[in-house]
Amino acid sequence: MNDRPSLVREQSELKNIIEAALLAADRPLTVKALKSLFPNDGQPTSEQIGEVLDTLEQEYDARGIELRRIGKGYRFQSREKYAPWLRKLNEGRPPRYSRASLETLAIIAYRQPVTRGDIEEIRGVVVSTDIMRTLVDRGWVKEVGRRDVPGHPALFGTTREFLDYFSLGGLNELPTLKEKREPAEVAKELNLRLPLEITDGEIEAQVDMEQSDADTDVQHSAEIIHLDTSGKTHSEHESESEPDLDVDSEREVT
Repeated sequence: MNDRPSLVREQSELKNIIEAALLAADRPLTVKALKSLFPNDGQPTSEQIGEVLDTLEQEYDARGIELRRIGKGYRFQSREKYAPWLRKLNEGRPPRYSRASLETLAIIAYRQPVTRGDIEEIRGVVVSTDIMRTLVDRGWVKEVGRRDVPGHPALFGTTREFLDYFSLGGLNELPTLKEKREPAEVAKELNLRLPLEITDGEIEAQVDMEQSDADTDVQHSAEIIHLDTSGKTHSEHESESEPDLDVDSEREVT
């Protein structure tokens, strides 16, 4: 036991110990946790551990597993590109989450800390208790405080387990949301023209076309008014056969 401090001072032995610890751990290990593996009189410095971690990251650069920083800790994990092969090791059906649950989780991740009221305002629907319980039980979401307003609603945020599961070093590694863009910009990329972008020449052409259609309708209406055998038009014939009546003349004289 007396020679342990002298062994850990050697860089190669220190690297082997840290490598073994990271492979055996079931959670990401921080630099502080790695230092606690050694006795007080033989603890490496944070700088020494950092150098070992950099060396391990380089050594595993071309392998099937990688050293990845998760939050403030480090862990070994398989590379994402080998997931199709590794997925066959677990033939069981993976847990499935509803669209509402994933939308709620996304809102919490990007807008935290948020209340249920905030989530409902963004989604436009009521957030059920079951959805929040599912995310809390999964360990992805937790209550992080209370908002200082009447009622003091609970504030929710993501957890370290959330970062661990999605292999994120921090919230800053979340995928960037698509920025809002002007409709005109999108239309230009799609080679489309918005109604508000009609030129003056097109407006005049459209007016001329509508006027031409109106003239054609009038001409067509005139052509279908034909003469009967008396040489009068139907309109004149109807006027003679159905004279206007004076309402007063039909009143019965008493």
